[in-house]
Amino acid sequence: MKIRQILLFSAMSTMTFTTVNAQQSPLNPETEKKIDLLMSKMTLEEKVGQMNQYNGFWDVTGPAPVGGDAQNKYNNIKKGLVGSMLNVRGVKEVRTVQKIAVEQTRLGIPLIIGFDVIHGYKTLAPIPLAEAASWDLKAIEKSAEVAAAEAAASGINWTFAPMMDISRDARWGRNMEGAGEDPYLGAKIAAARVRGFQGDNTFRSPLRIAATAKHYAAYGFIESGLEYNIAQIDTNTLYNQVLPPFKAAVDQGIRSVMNSFNTVNGVPATADRYLLRDVLKGKWGFNGFVVSDWASIREMIPWGFSKDENEAAKSAVEAGTDMDMEGGIYVPYLTDLVKKGKVDQKYVDDAVRRILRVKYELGLFDDPYRFLDEKREKEVIGSKANLEAVLDVAKKSIVLLKNEKNILPLKKSGQKILLLGSLAASKNSPLGSWRIASDNNTAISVLEGMKAYKTSSVSYVEGPKLTLEEPTFLTEVKYNSTDFSGIEEAKKAAANADVVVMVLGEHGFSSGEARSRTDITLPGLQETFLKEIYNINPNIVLVLNNGRPLAISWAAEHIPAIVEAWQLGTQTGNAVASVLYGDYNPSGKLPMTFPRNVGQVPVYYNHYSTGRFNGDPNSVFWSHYSDAEKTPLFPFGYGLSYTTFSYSDLQLDKKNYQKNEPVQVSVTLKNTGNVSGKEVVQLYIHDEFASVVRPVRELKGFELVELKPGESRVLHFTLTGKELGFYNAQNEFIIEPGTFKVMIGGNSDANLTASFTLE
Repeated sequence: MKIRQILLFSAMSTMTFTTVNAQQSPLNPETEKKIDLLMSKMTLEEKVGQMNQYNGFWDVTGPAPVGGDAQNKYNNIKKGLVGSMLNVRGVKEVRTVQKIAVEQTRLGIPLIIGFDVIHGYKTLAPIPLAEAASWDLKAIEKSAEVAAAEAAASGINWTFAPMMDISRDARWGRNMEGAGEDPYLGAKIAAARVRGFQGDNTFRSPLRIAATAKHYAAYGFIESGLEYNIAQIDTNTLYNQVLPPFKAAVDQGIRSVMNSFNTVNGVPATADRYLLRDVLKGKWGFNGFVVSDWASIREMIPWGFSKDENEAAKSAVEAGTDMDMEGGIYVPYLTDLVKKGKVDQKYVDDAVRRILRVKYELGLFDDPYRFLDEKREKEVIGSKANLEAVLDVAKKSIVLLKNEKNILPLKKSGQKILLLGSLAASKNSPLGSWRIASDNNTAISVLEGMKAYKTSSVSYVEGPKLTLEEPTFLTEVKYNSTDFSGIEEAKKAAANADVVVMVLGEHGFSSGEARSRTDITLPGLQETFLKEIYNINPNIVLVLNNGRPLAISWAAEHIPAIVEAWQLGTQTGNAVASVLYGDYNPSGKLPMTFPRNVGQVPVYYNHYSTGRFNGDPNSVFWSHYSDAEKTPLFPFGYGLSYTTFSYSDLQLDKKNYQKNEPVQVSVTLKNTGNVSGKEVVQLYIHDEFASVVRPVRELKGFELVELKPGESRVLHFTLTGKELGFYNAQNEFIIEPGTFKVMIGGNSDANLTASFTLE
């Protein structure tokens, strides 16, 4: 045993791809010794088994499977050839499989139980893109904490979240899982969500779970917004736009990273040694483990990258993919590859060490059943405190896009309000996508939320059906595009209303994985419906339910009030009603640019200024569209309030700075309206001349401020090299001298400016 341990230590110490970055949590020497001892007792087959993850494949509290693939998987658990299960949930179910692993295998190594806890478990918060619109890091962290608590109470100890893919393409369905288009905001939110899931990374509490940074990398840059596609991306964009949120998650101590499905410049991310070994595990010192996305190792074969399963296994493990999610590749093929000398065993040992490390950190070796308490399960899931927390973040996620003539807030009495649209009464669609542990039809509908205001006069007419049938997570959404039944009833009711509230948008299952769209306007008959009602009564409040930016140019031009309400989860109706009636003053800001039409996509605020980006409108030869404006419909960071704010007195403490000297910036914000409100003050910079062309502006600071009417406050920001530098083509962070412009305001069109020189 001692010789084996020495050999293991020697092999590990020579592996240059396992250096530990000081920003990662330091390794626990006692834990590492325990891992050494356990690995010295493991056979090669058992080590490879730890790298294998199976999907829940039978009613685990029922009889064991007989025959077929399920029988094989069940047998492998008993042989110690499974390291993890996913989609097994509930204390009884998890206890059953954990009992097999711990009590019926040779070494009794516990399973780590994974699940897609994307925006809640049973109690659902807003979809992540909506939460990003809150710009409230504490609320976002709390939301992840609630999700972790409910998942952990049901026996789960590992989530495949948060997603931190930066995306500029509204066609991509998985925008709903992320934080939008900006790497600075995305990095802040990624760190907040990791803190919410993992707490202080000690996992002393049985209500915290290991988090996963996904999808590594460049999944948000797939061509055409088309799921499972290639990503052709330059190094400048990769280092400065895509990777910062992942780096922030690693620095926060995240315990696992998931590969993306896409290729990055021709190489499947699952087999990208540079991204996994050189950057993630090397330069960044990540000491957790990497899990494939669902069968992404096997899918390298149809990609044309690997000719067969043996080659796929070899490419993935050598690149640094530690665990095979439901691919069926490592267990059947990797052991033989090692025995034949085709794969160096150091790669297997490194992967197993990482997986075991996280299991030790979660306390599973001390008590494999620490997450399994039926009393706790009943107390935590769906608690009053959880409902209050998701309501809080839901209200903060709503963005007011337009409010002409102060049509909002609605009056709580003396006003005839007509509510229209299938989505207004839906209790299912507002739950959004990626909510596989929650129950259907458990959302508070907008209709229910508004009816709770007993003094308000609200009537409801559905109008044309939104969909032909109620979709599911596994089916395509089929929108009604021919049946106008109900429109005449709605028009008749609209003629007698003081205000018409129309809830329109996408069904909750129109976004999410494999929900790419080429048309991002209001689907089905909804825009026709909107126009018909507008012709009868133009006093319309449009409430949008959607999981991506929509192209709503006609509505933006004609409808007096527009509220971006996304898909807000369990408490949707209560949150929307509180904003519509003015009990909550909206404070959300867009985390993604809204295009005028799909032809602008990708459109984003931190673009580059080309040689003729701004030209003479009387000339043809400049960067523009001949059939539409190139400006966005609503810019990144945009959002209104029921009050107004003014910005003034932007000051720098001086004009010239040395390289390592902090730049002190101050600005005065004043509430110039009649009600209290919150404003997200946003600071942008522009490096005017650099060795690499820099974006026209980049978000480098923000603060959420609440002010009473007439109140003003001086806000202070500090810019350091971290904000002023950038990555070059060699992935080296550099800070260059030159002139910088600072811009502060309420969105990415901020026009209060000052300049300084870095010497």
